[in-house]
Amino acid sequence: MTTFPAIRLPARSHGPRSAQGGIVLFISLIVLVAMTLAGAALMRSVDTSVVVSGNMAFKQSAISVADRGTQVAVQWLQANSAGTTLHNANTAAGYYANILPSVQDPDWFDINSWSDAFVVNGGAPDAAGNVVRYVIHRMCDAVGVPSSCGLYYGTSGAASGGSMAVGSPVFLGTPQLYYRVTTRVDGPRDTVSVIQSSVLVGT
Repeated sequence: MTTFPAIRLPARSHGPRSAQGGIVLFISLIVLVAMTLAGAALMRSVDTSVVVSGNMAFKQSAISVADRGTQVAVQWLQANSAGTTLHNANTAAGYYANILPSVQDPDWFDINSWSDAFVVNGGAPDAAGNVVRYVIHRMCDAVGVPSSCGLYYGTSGAASGGSMAVGSPVFLGTPQLYYRVTTRVDGPRDTVSVIQSSVLVGT
């Protein structure tokens, strides 16, 4: 019996394949992390856009509601325009018979500047959560009988009027006083809107 020597085959090497699999896994993890970060950034961007859009909507709503406060102030002026009621301040109604003594207005966005304002609806928020307050200033330098005030005279097409200057407008009727109404609205999400309006009321 002939005996042949055993042939030993070289062991199969898995080195290159194992190394390649590790690189693919590493790249896959990097791609996965990059995609996760991109998705998080996209969600954050969308959330920010939604918040900004919501804030702009609340701001626009607050401006619209401020008109209602101005209307309430004008109604109060019209109801008290007769006699001498408007010659003196009425802080309970948010009314001042003269302009602010200081050169500059206060910071109307500071709630501390509204301690003597009139709060519409007793301070109860409306259905949208807005609280409206206002102050009225008569555009005069001092309280009492109007002497140094912002006045408006209507003009007419008549041949003669109250002015003697050549080319000047012809004055007509009783002058009207200017009043400034400053309205503030505090809405949801700390929304604050401040508007100012000038109105004319007869003396």
